[in-house]
Amino acid sequence: MTKEENEARLEKLKRIVSALPEKPGSYQYYDAEGTIIYVGKAKNLKSRVSSYFHTEVDRFKTKVLVSKIHDISYTVVNTEEDALLLENALIKKYNPRYNVLLKDGKTYPSICITKEYLPRIFSTRTINKKWGTYYGPYSHIGSMNAVLELIKKLYHPRTCRQPLTEEGVNEEKYQVCLEYHIKNCGGPCIRKQSWEDYQKNIQQAREILKGNTREVLRQMKEEMMQLAEGLRFEEAEEVKRRYLLIEQFVAKSEVVSHTINNVDVLTITNDEKVAFINYIHVSNGQINQSFTFEYKKKLAENDAELLQLAIVEMRERFHSNAKEIILPEEVDINLEGVTITIPQRGEKKTLLELSLMNGKQYKFDRLKQAEKLNPEQKQVRLMKELQDLLHLQKMPYHIECFDNSNISGSDAVAACVVFKKMKPSKQDYRKYHIKTVVGPDDYASMKEVVSRRYNRLLEEGEPLPDLIVADGGKGQMEIIRQVIQDELKLDIPIAGLAKNDKHRTNELLYGFPPRIIGIKDTSELFRTLTHLQDEVHRFAITFHREQRSKHALHSELDDIKGIGPKTRDELLKGLKSVKKIRDAELKDLMTIVGQAKAKIVYDYFHG
Repeated sequence: MTKEENEARLEKLKRIVSALPEKPGSYQYYDAEGTIIYVGKAKNLKSRVSSYFHTEVDRFKTKVLVSKIHDISYTVVNTEEDALLLENALIKKYNPRYNVLLKDGKTYPSICITKEYLPRIFSTRTINKKWGTYYGPYSHIGSMNAVLELIKKLYHPRTCRQPLTEEGVNEEKYQVCLEYHIKNCGGPCIRKQSWEDYQKNIQQAREILKGNTREVLRQMKEEMMQLAEGLRFEEAEEVKRRYLLIEQFVAKSEVVSHTINNVDVLTITNDEKVAFINYIHVSNGQINQSFTFEYKKKLAENDAELLQLAIVEMRERFHSNAKEIILPEEVDINLEGVTITIPQRGEKKTLLELSLMNGKQYKFDRLKQAEKLNPEQKQVRLMKELQDLLHLQKMPYHIECFDNSNISGSDAVAACVVFKKMKPSKQDYRKYHIKTVVGPDDYASMKEVVSRRYNRLLEEGEPLPDLIVADGGKGQMEIIRQVIQDELKLDIPIAGLAKNDKHRTNELLYGFPPRIIGIKDTSELFRTLTHLQDEVHRFAITFHREQRSKHALHSELDDIKGIGPKTRDELLKGLKSVKKIRDAELKDLMTIVGQAKAKIVYDYFHG
């Protein structure tokens, strides 16, 4: 698009905006092909739409949206609530490119009560409102199965898939199945159970699915008393059985407070690209619905904007008529007859915290699921987390850690382990013999090894690490800093892992002077850093033990020039000891290792 064409486009849009009414409504943006790319709502159409075309708009994504707009249409409504409902309907219908995308949880099942003459009750993942009424979806399958099992025990709804009709029942076209004979069905298809009784059971099942168990229990108690007064004790006993089943079910469910009734609760948990919004409905002091939705962000929407969308969507989806909505923050929404509450303490605050906990758990589960499918996603997340924690300029893809090992200065060695993408890169591990330090001096040993390591990397043109981690506290960090910054003039971040009195890692240090970085010792990142420290310690100790073992197994034969380990082993195998080898005749040695090797050994011991 040329500059002139763009100016003409903006001029046309400004004319449309100037003519917009100052009333509530929904507005739609179109691209050059006439496709709706964004749907919004407003209390004041003119004020809201004109805000997109202000020069001080600083959101990059909003600027991109504005650059794609070629036409604007709008619909005026009476109230802000109508505007919300219209926006929600249009987003569902057109699925605009720049609107928040609701990722529908189609993998979660719902419970369906069909619209048949004799309704069935079953779980399904397919939603078609022509078939019946749906309750759910249920994110916890166990909870759904518990409700279905309760309804099955209480009311014995039919499970057969026959298309039963009133005419067919009247004409006695049907026969009972096995379910009737094992007393899992009352046989309404052959009038063993009356249509009125069956429908009463279905209605009570609906109330249980809505969470209105208190009302069902009240009706049952009244029925039980009436049957007892009429001396119909067997029927009263059956009602009592149902009553106790519901009571047991309610006792296991989440009870908040009997004073809280018909309330919606919404909370939001965010990351950069996705928002997770949890919805809880409380009826008669009992949580009867909890579900978390994912919203994929498009224009860096804030929490309040996303909660607005979620309120309309979830109330519509779950057929909620709650007169109170509990939220974590103020939202610019006005629903007729509905109170918005932001609790600071008490039972409603507890409800809010419960909803937030559910949202966070859902986010964690989704993250784990994604990381199982793509393991690299987890590594990138941990690198980004460490980068943000230490305020590094780039993600620490390449991390190196050093450790020393010696006993009173003898067999002094050091080790360097390398982690790439937060995982051990064992082919890059390096072992070092301490050459210039006499006695047990850990600081001097560390200085020698770090200097040797990075001088060599510089000479060979090898890539330098993004982060160096000292297996120790402030002292070790300072020694590494002296080599890296003062001597080699390199700009490599340096961190330290300090241990407590019980020799357990408990602090992450960073900066000069070093400061403690707040990190939970139960977090995945902390466990990864501890693994790095354990790995360098293991590698250094293993190398040190190898050196001590070599010295322990050293014999005088190792000092004979021209005699290698193979010849040494053959002589020891044949003559059993160095003393016997020393005392042996030349011809005896020749029979074991040949003339040349035998003469070397014989001459060594006999001058």
